[in-house]
Amino acid sequence: MKILVTGGAGFIGGNFVHYMVNKYPEDEIVNLDLLTYAGNLETLKPVEDKPNYRFVRGDIADRTFIFDLFEKEQFDVVINFAAESHVDRSITGPQIFVQTNVLGTTTLLDASRAFGVKRYHQVSTDEVYGDLPLDRPDLFFTEETPLHTSSPYSSSKASADLFVLAYHRTFGLPVTVSRCSNNYGPYQFPEKLIPLMIARALADEKLPVYGEGLNVRDWLHVYDHCVAIDLIVRNGKVGEVYNIGGHNERTNIEVVKTILKALGKPESLIEHVEDRKGHDRRYAIDPQKLENELGWKPVYTFDSGIPETIQWYLDNREWWEHIISGEYQDYFKEMYGEKLQ
Repeated sequence: MKILVTGGAGFIGGNFVHYMVNKYPEDEIVNLDLLTYAGNLETLKPVEDKPNYRFVRGDIADRTFIFDLFEKEQFDVVINFAAESHVDRSITGPQIFVQTNVLGTTTLLDASRAFGVKRYHQVSTDEVYGDLPLDRPDLFFTEETPLHTSSPYSSSKASADLFVLAYHRTFGLPVTVSRCSNNYGPYQFPEKLIPLMIARALADEKLPVYGEGLNVRDWLHVYDHCVAIDLIVRNGKVGEVYNIGGHNERTNIEVVKTILKALGKPESLIEHVEDRKGHDRRYAIDPQKLENELGWKPVYTFDSGIPETIQWYLDNREWWEHIISGEYQDYFKEMYGEKLQ
């Protein structure tokens, strides 16, 4: 198969490209990414010389470019990771989230229809469900939970999901949607909680924690997420939504203290800051549908995955230090120069 992975230079998309290129040498994996602030080609160094992998730079919202690419490549499968995904950035500048997450998605859907894509998969988020009360640990998001967004980011993702499902119902496009809980693991952009806290702790800098840090997240290792998406794309029922969660709920302050303990750093580095606007209280996913229908089970618990993740950031300081310094942008210029628009 020829598979288009959009957003494959980002955190989850990059891990998925690694997974697919290595697991399916007979498939051709084309990675499309615009290389905005969170896209990093250094993430793809381990696979960039593989014969079944290619990188293309481009914008999923550029209709002419996308249609030309689809006509040339004749993709069998499209898996859309490409998205603006930083909640704080969506609060300060919502427009680009509409441009990429909504218009970009509908452009991909139109091209998939026009050129006979056999499966379109939308990678979404549990944030489209809003949040759950902290005092009801018995409640979980299911695929039937009503959408109830809190931020411009989650609103744009919910809109994209609805377009994907509408294209199935209206046009018969073979689609699936997955909604995941918070991911962690290698190659995560250092603005996100876990790598940010690791980097700042190693530098003995203050660790900013929103409010009291009591917001709860269900943590999913990115490897388990990649396995789930692969299963859904190959075996999932067309027109269906699948939730992907790790049953690994932790408060933000617990996560931060776990990192400090692992690094031998004092809790005095924690600094509580004013809470984020519209900050969701608790996310928790019930992945029973995925487990029952497709036989998926996560390999990692948070307790097994977080030490391995911390060690990865210790072993790969050059990767995230390049991002913090801005040097990762130079890698693109060095690798591709004038070869790409």
